[in-house]
Amino acid sequence: MVMRFPIRPFLISLVFAAQAMASQVGWQEFHVQCADQETTVALYYPTQAKAHAIAMGPFTLSVAMYADPEPRFRGLILVSHGTGGSELGHSRLCGALAGHGYLVAALRHPGDNWQDDTLRKRTPDLYWSERPRQVSRVLDALLADPRWKDRIPRNARGPRVGALGHSAGGYTVLALAGGKPDLTRLRQHCLKECAEDPIFCSMGRPVPGNAPLSAPAIPSAELRDPRVQAVAAMAPVGVLFTAESLAGVRTPCAIWEAASDRFLVPRFHAEWVALNLPAAELHRVPNAWHFAFMDTPTLAILTPDGDIAADPPGFDRKTFLTTLGGELAAYFDRTLQ
Repeated sequence: MVMRFPIRPFLISLVFAAQAMASQVGWQEFHVQCADQETTVALYYPTQAKAHAIAMGPFTLSVAMYADPEPRFRGLILVSHGTGGSELGHSRLCGALAGHGYLVAALRHPGDNWQDDTLRKRTPDLYWSERPRQVSRVLDALLADPRWKDRIPRNARGPRVGALGHSAGGYTVLALAGGKPDLTRLRQHCLKECAEDPIFCSMGRPVPGNAPLSAPAIPSAELRDPRVQAVAAMAPVGVLFTAESLAGVRTPCAIWEAASDRFLVPRFHAEWVALNLPAAELHRVPNAWHFAFMDTPTLAILTPDGDIAADPPGFDRKTFLTTLGGELAAYFDRTLQ
């Protein structure tokens, strides 16, 4: 049998395949100024320059600093970290996506990172709405920047843009997809289920302390970003989302659940989201705790659920992250191409 292929798509796929095999990972900082706030973004991208192991705080990256990027990417993936995190905490996954051909933009959320918690503590009423907006502002800046915008391919829906998030970042990317947070659900949940979801409910989650139980939901139209064409959420905060809004999401969504998560008990969060999202992909990771999706830091970083570096006996985080990087690349290939 003679197999025939359309020349242009076939050649493009060969170019992407060669790039994915040959590319190493470049890295540079990108800054987005909005009013009086600056957002720091770590950009990971395919390059031909040789990568080196570089220590950045408690994480070690294998990157080529400020190397020239490849002329063309597979797409753009926005990355949102969890509460109190940083743009470096998911570098293994970012590097896997960049080595596969994607431009990856991992932002440091202003007011909710390891250095600055003012958004969470001083303006908790803005926490759940501001996080998705911060991601959208980064997207605005990258799509307007001549150094990057022309390297991002387009499809019939526009630039190929996906979003990846962990924990509060998982909430963030689901809100970008159209999930509608309702502060009433958060308060009712912790009044009723505090003993079953103790770490989440004991942290003083960002919600106005004097907000009535009838507080209105945040309008989803203010948070959804239609430019985001696919979402992957890892151990997301999910209890805030209404079932009705999740049922209306049409953006492809995949959920990764840490089966032994004590920080965000899955049945209230990851499983609640997957149950109500139409045709959602749910991936359960056996014997995994909440921070399995992060790089293993070289220094102790303590949380209400213990050290970020800790794993259950028998869990191999390095092997898991290598596997997950390939799964995420395949997922975004499928949903963005």
